[in-house]
Amino acid sequence: MGAESESESGSGVQSIDPDDVDAADILGSAIERREDPALLTGDAEYTDDIELPGMVHMTIKRSQHAHARIEGIDTSEAEAMDGVIEVFTAADLDVPGSLPTGWLLDSLEQVDHPILAEERVRYQGDALAVVVAEERYVAHDAVDRIDVDYDRLGAVVDPDEALDDDAPVVHDDAGDNVAFDWEIGDAEKTDAAFADADHVVDLDLENQLLIPNAMEPRAAVAEYNPSNDELAVHMTSQNPHLHRLLMSGVIDHPEHKLQVRAPDVGGGFGSKIHHYADEALVALAAKRHERPVKWTATRTETYLTDAQGRGHDTHAEMALSADGDILGFRVDTDANLGAYLSTFAPAVPTYLYGTLLSGQYDIPAIHCSVTGAFTNVPPVDAYRGAGRPEASFVVERMVHLAAKEVGMDPAEFRRRNFVGEFPYQTEVAVEYDSGDYEKTLDRALDILDYDALRERQREAREDGKYVGVGLSAYIEACGLAPSELAGQLGAQAGLWESGLVRFHPSGKVTAYCGTSGHGQGHDTTYAQIVANELGVDYDDVEVVEGDTDEIPQGMGTYGSRSAAVGGSALVKSSRKLVEKAKRIAAHQLEAAPEDVEFEGGDFQVAGAPDRSMHITEIATQAYLAHDMPDDMEPGLEATSFYDPDNFVFPFGLHAAVVEVDPATGEIEIERYVAVDDVGNQINPKIVEGQIHGGVAQGIGQALYEGAEYDDNGQLVTGSMQDYTVPKAEHVPEMETDSTCTPSPVNPLGVKGVGEAGTIAAPQAVVNAVCDALDVEHIDMPLKAEKVWRAANAATDGGEN
Repeated sequence: MGAESESESGSGVQSIDPDDVDAADILGSAIERREDPALLTGDAEYTDDIELPGMVHMTIKRSQHAHARIEGIDTSEAEAMDGVIEVFTAADLDVPGSLPTGWLLDSLEQVDHPILAEERVRYQGDALAVVVAEERYVAHDAVDRIDVDYDRLGAVVDPDEALDDDAPVVHDDAGDNVAFDWEIGDAEKTDAAFADADHVVDLDLENQLLIPNAMEPRAAVAEYNPSNDELAVHMTSQNPHLHRLLMSGVIDHPEHKLQVRAPDVGGGFGSKIHHYADEALVALAAKRHERPVKWTATRTETYLTDAQGRGHDTHAEMALSADGDILGFRVDTDANLGAYLSTFAPAVPTYLYGTLLSGQYDIPAIHCSVTGAFTNVPPVDAYRGAGRPEASFVVERMVHLAAKEVGMDPAEFRRRNFVGEFPYQTEVAVEYDSGDYEKTLDRALDILDYDALRERQREAREDGKYVGVGLSAYIEACGLAPSELAGQLGAQAGLWESGLVRFHPSGKVTAYCGTSGHGQGHDTTYAQIVANELGVDYDDVEVVEGDTDEIPQGMGTYGSRSAAVGGSALVKSSRKLVEKAKRIAAHQLEAAPEDVEFEGGDFQVAGAPDRSMHITEIATQAYLAHDMPDDMEPGLEATSFYDPDNFVFPFGLHAAVVEVDPATGEIEIERYVAVDDVGNQINPKIVEGQIHGGVAQGIGQALYEGAEYDDNGQLVTGSMQDYTVPKAEHVPEMETDSTCTPSPVNPLGVKGVGEAGTIAAPQAVVNAVCDALDVEHIDMPLKAEKVWRAANAATDGGEN
């Protein structure tokens, strides 16, 4: 584990049958994912697959306006329909019914977030009333029979405009629409750096709102047992324990009598972290009627209500020396928070954004200020990368301009300013654990044949063709930790992870982890980790996660934390278990524990290889308990709560080569090269898959995606007909490679890979297009008309 990729660049990592891998080599092998057969054959169980006896269906009446007073809600026609069991509104609720915020800032303006709107609606899609019916289609028809009398109000959707003095007020408690003011870095030191600069570049840029598009829409099925007051909610969740905690308060149900279970989940990308009104309403409906209740969002609902991502308007400035050193960096961002504060919304444009503004560079002075703005769009929260893509985009666009300003090749400008020694303390609070940034740059340049590519670019330009090369030296922060620090920053939860490893008397193993996978391949990678630690067969390890009744506690899956934090918890538990097993083995082999060695699953007395026992034999003996050390309890299992000492910081160099047709604005991505360093790789094939998926999403943002609203707050891009999700034809073949710089922070030396491609890709593509056209900037998405205008402005010598 930890060697560079053995496959040739671009050829792809080849999957291996687990039966063809020796147990000693299981960790670091590209074995096939064990999850895939069920997913590919239809045997997987998604939330909407769940059918329970006596189950009824729920739908939600949603606001058609982005901002309005509610003058009245008439439910009589819906209630009179055959098959309708109940229609209820906010007036019928007798529970707290307000969604909490899980991250607090000193300046945060906390506002009420009702699960059913009572006096005002604040975005198109805000929930107004609930229908419970015997059949799904009856429930949908009944929603259309609910009549709402609105008094429309002015709406605002842009964060800059929301902060204007004459903007419509979203919340009376926050009359200026300011959710928070926040800053990081040293303003005076940064001002001094700019005063001493030989060059200054500045840029206004937008990181547009994105709509999550998981394969599976959000869904929930709730069942209530009145005899013991136990409530079970099966739902599309990335963190069941957090959902259980928050939901218990919202619906006033005891946490220990509430089970939250995530069956197979078809993608999340951050949108299934947050606690939404919908799942709380399903749980309430099940309690009200003492029958199982199912709700599954339509795709239209997800476009209107899923927490959106990004939404930054930024002004950035970079101070430079005559020789091309970065002296200072100043960033001012207005962040769109939407109509309400979602679960972790305050953290995303602050601590997950501002702390990454040093990028891969040794920048001696940085200052960032962020103003969070309430607007009349859905709540804005974590979306794949959550703050880090926004930071990397600002840094890498500015570096692209800075290189041009001082007349340096963009690759050499980056090399000149890279951090060189680790650990590295940035000027924005975080300390990078390890890295070798030049190595990924050199590898990418070698794959590209960079010098020849630049020569081809010059020749193409002489022939009237516009070829561009865009580089992106990204960095990511994964596994936010330790919990003490997270608490100081405002988190209302610990960010540790739990892992339990249990031997059964037969020698088989079950590993329980508090994470909750939704496509990442945890069943495979966790089994590889545990099998390696215990020296047992990979096929003998079962992995369980995603169920609050099975796992005592857990913090879920997001922020590329699963391997670094969840995997490390399993390592810690496995090693505790081995230590207990060693004492049992020493006792039965009549040796001192310090004289017993463990390797590959075997305990043997040092110098006497014939005196040995396999760990599976020890497991049997531990449960028989016939011959145990004094004062040792029977059984063989161990639990750990792992709280890392620091984040981990994966990094890499991505490059895009494009050709732009100035006559049409069409962009062709000719090549895409990704060289990533994610520390030790548990399964290189899964790493490659995560990179591919992330890059596809990043290209989607660069070229195609963006939530658009009209002046009334109506979503214009409310379906896949209007909101372009990249298809196979839009995604180029990727040439991937890797380097390995293990992290010293966790026992696996891993860093995280789930969001790397999404963080790296947008600016690689934008830099390439701007390089091709020799223009300063084009805001994403780079649609054909926008590129055509920029190309013609540049040709005419005007402003782009």
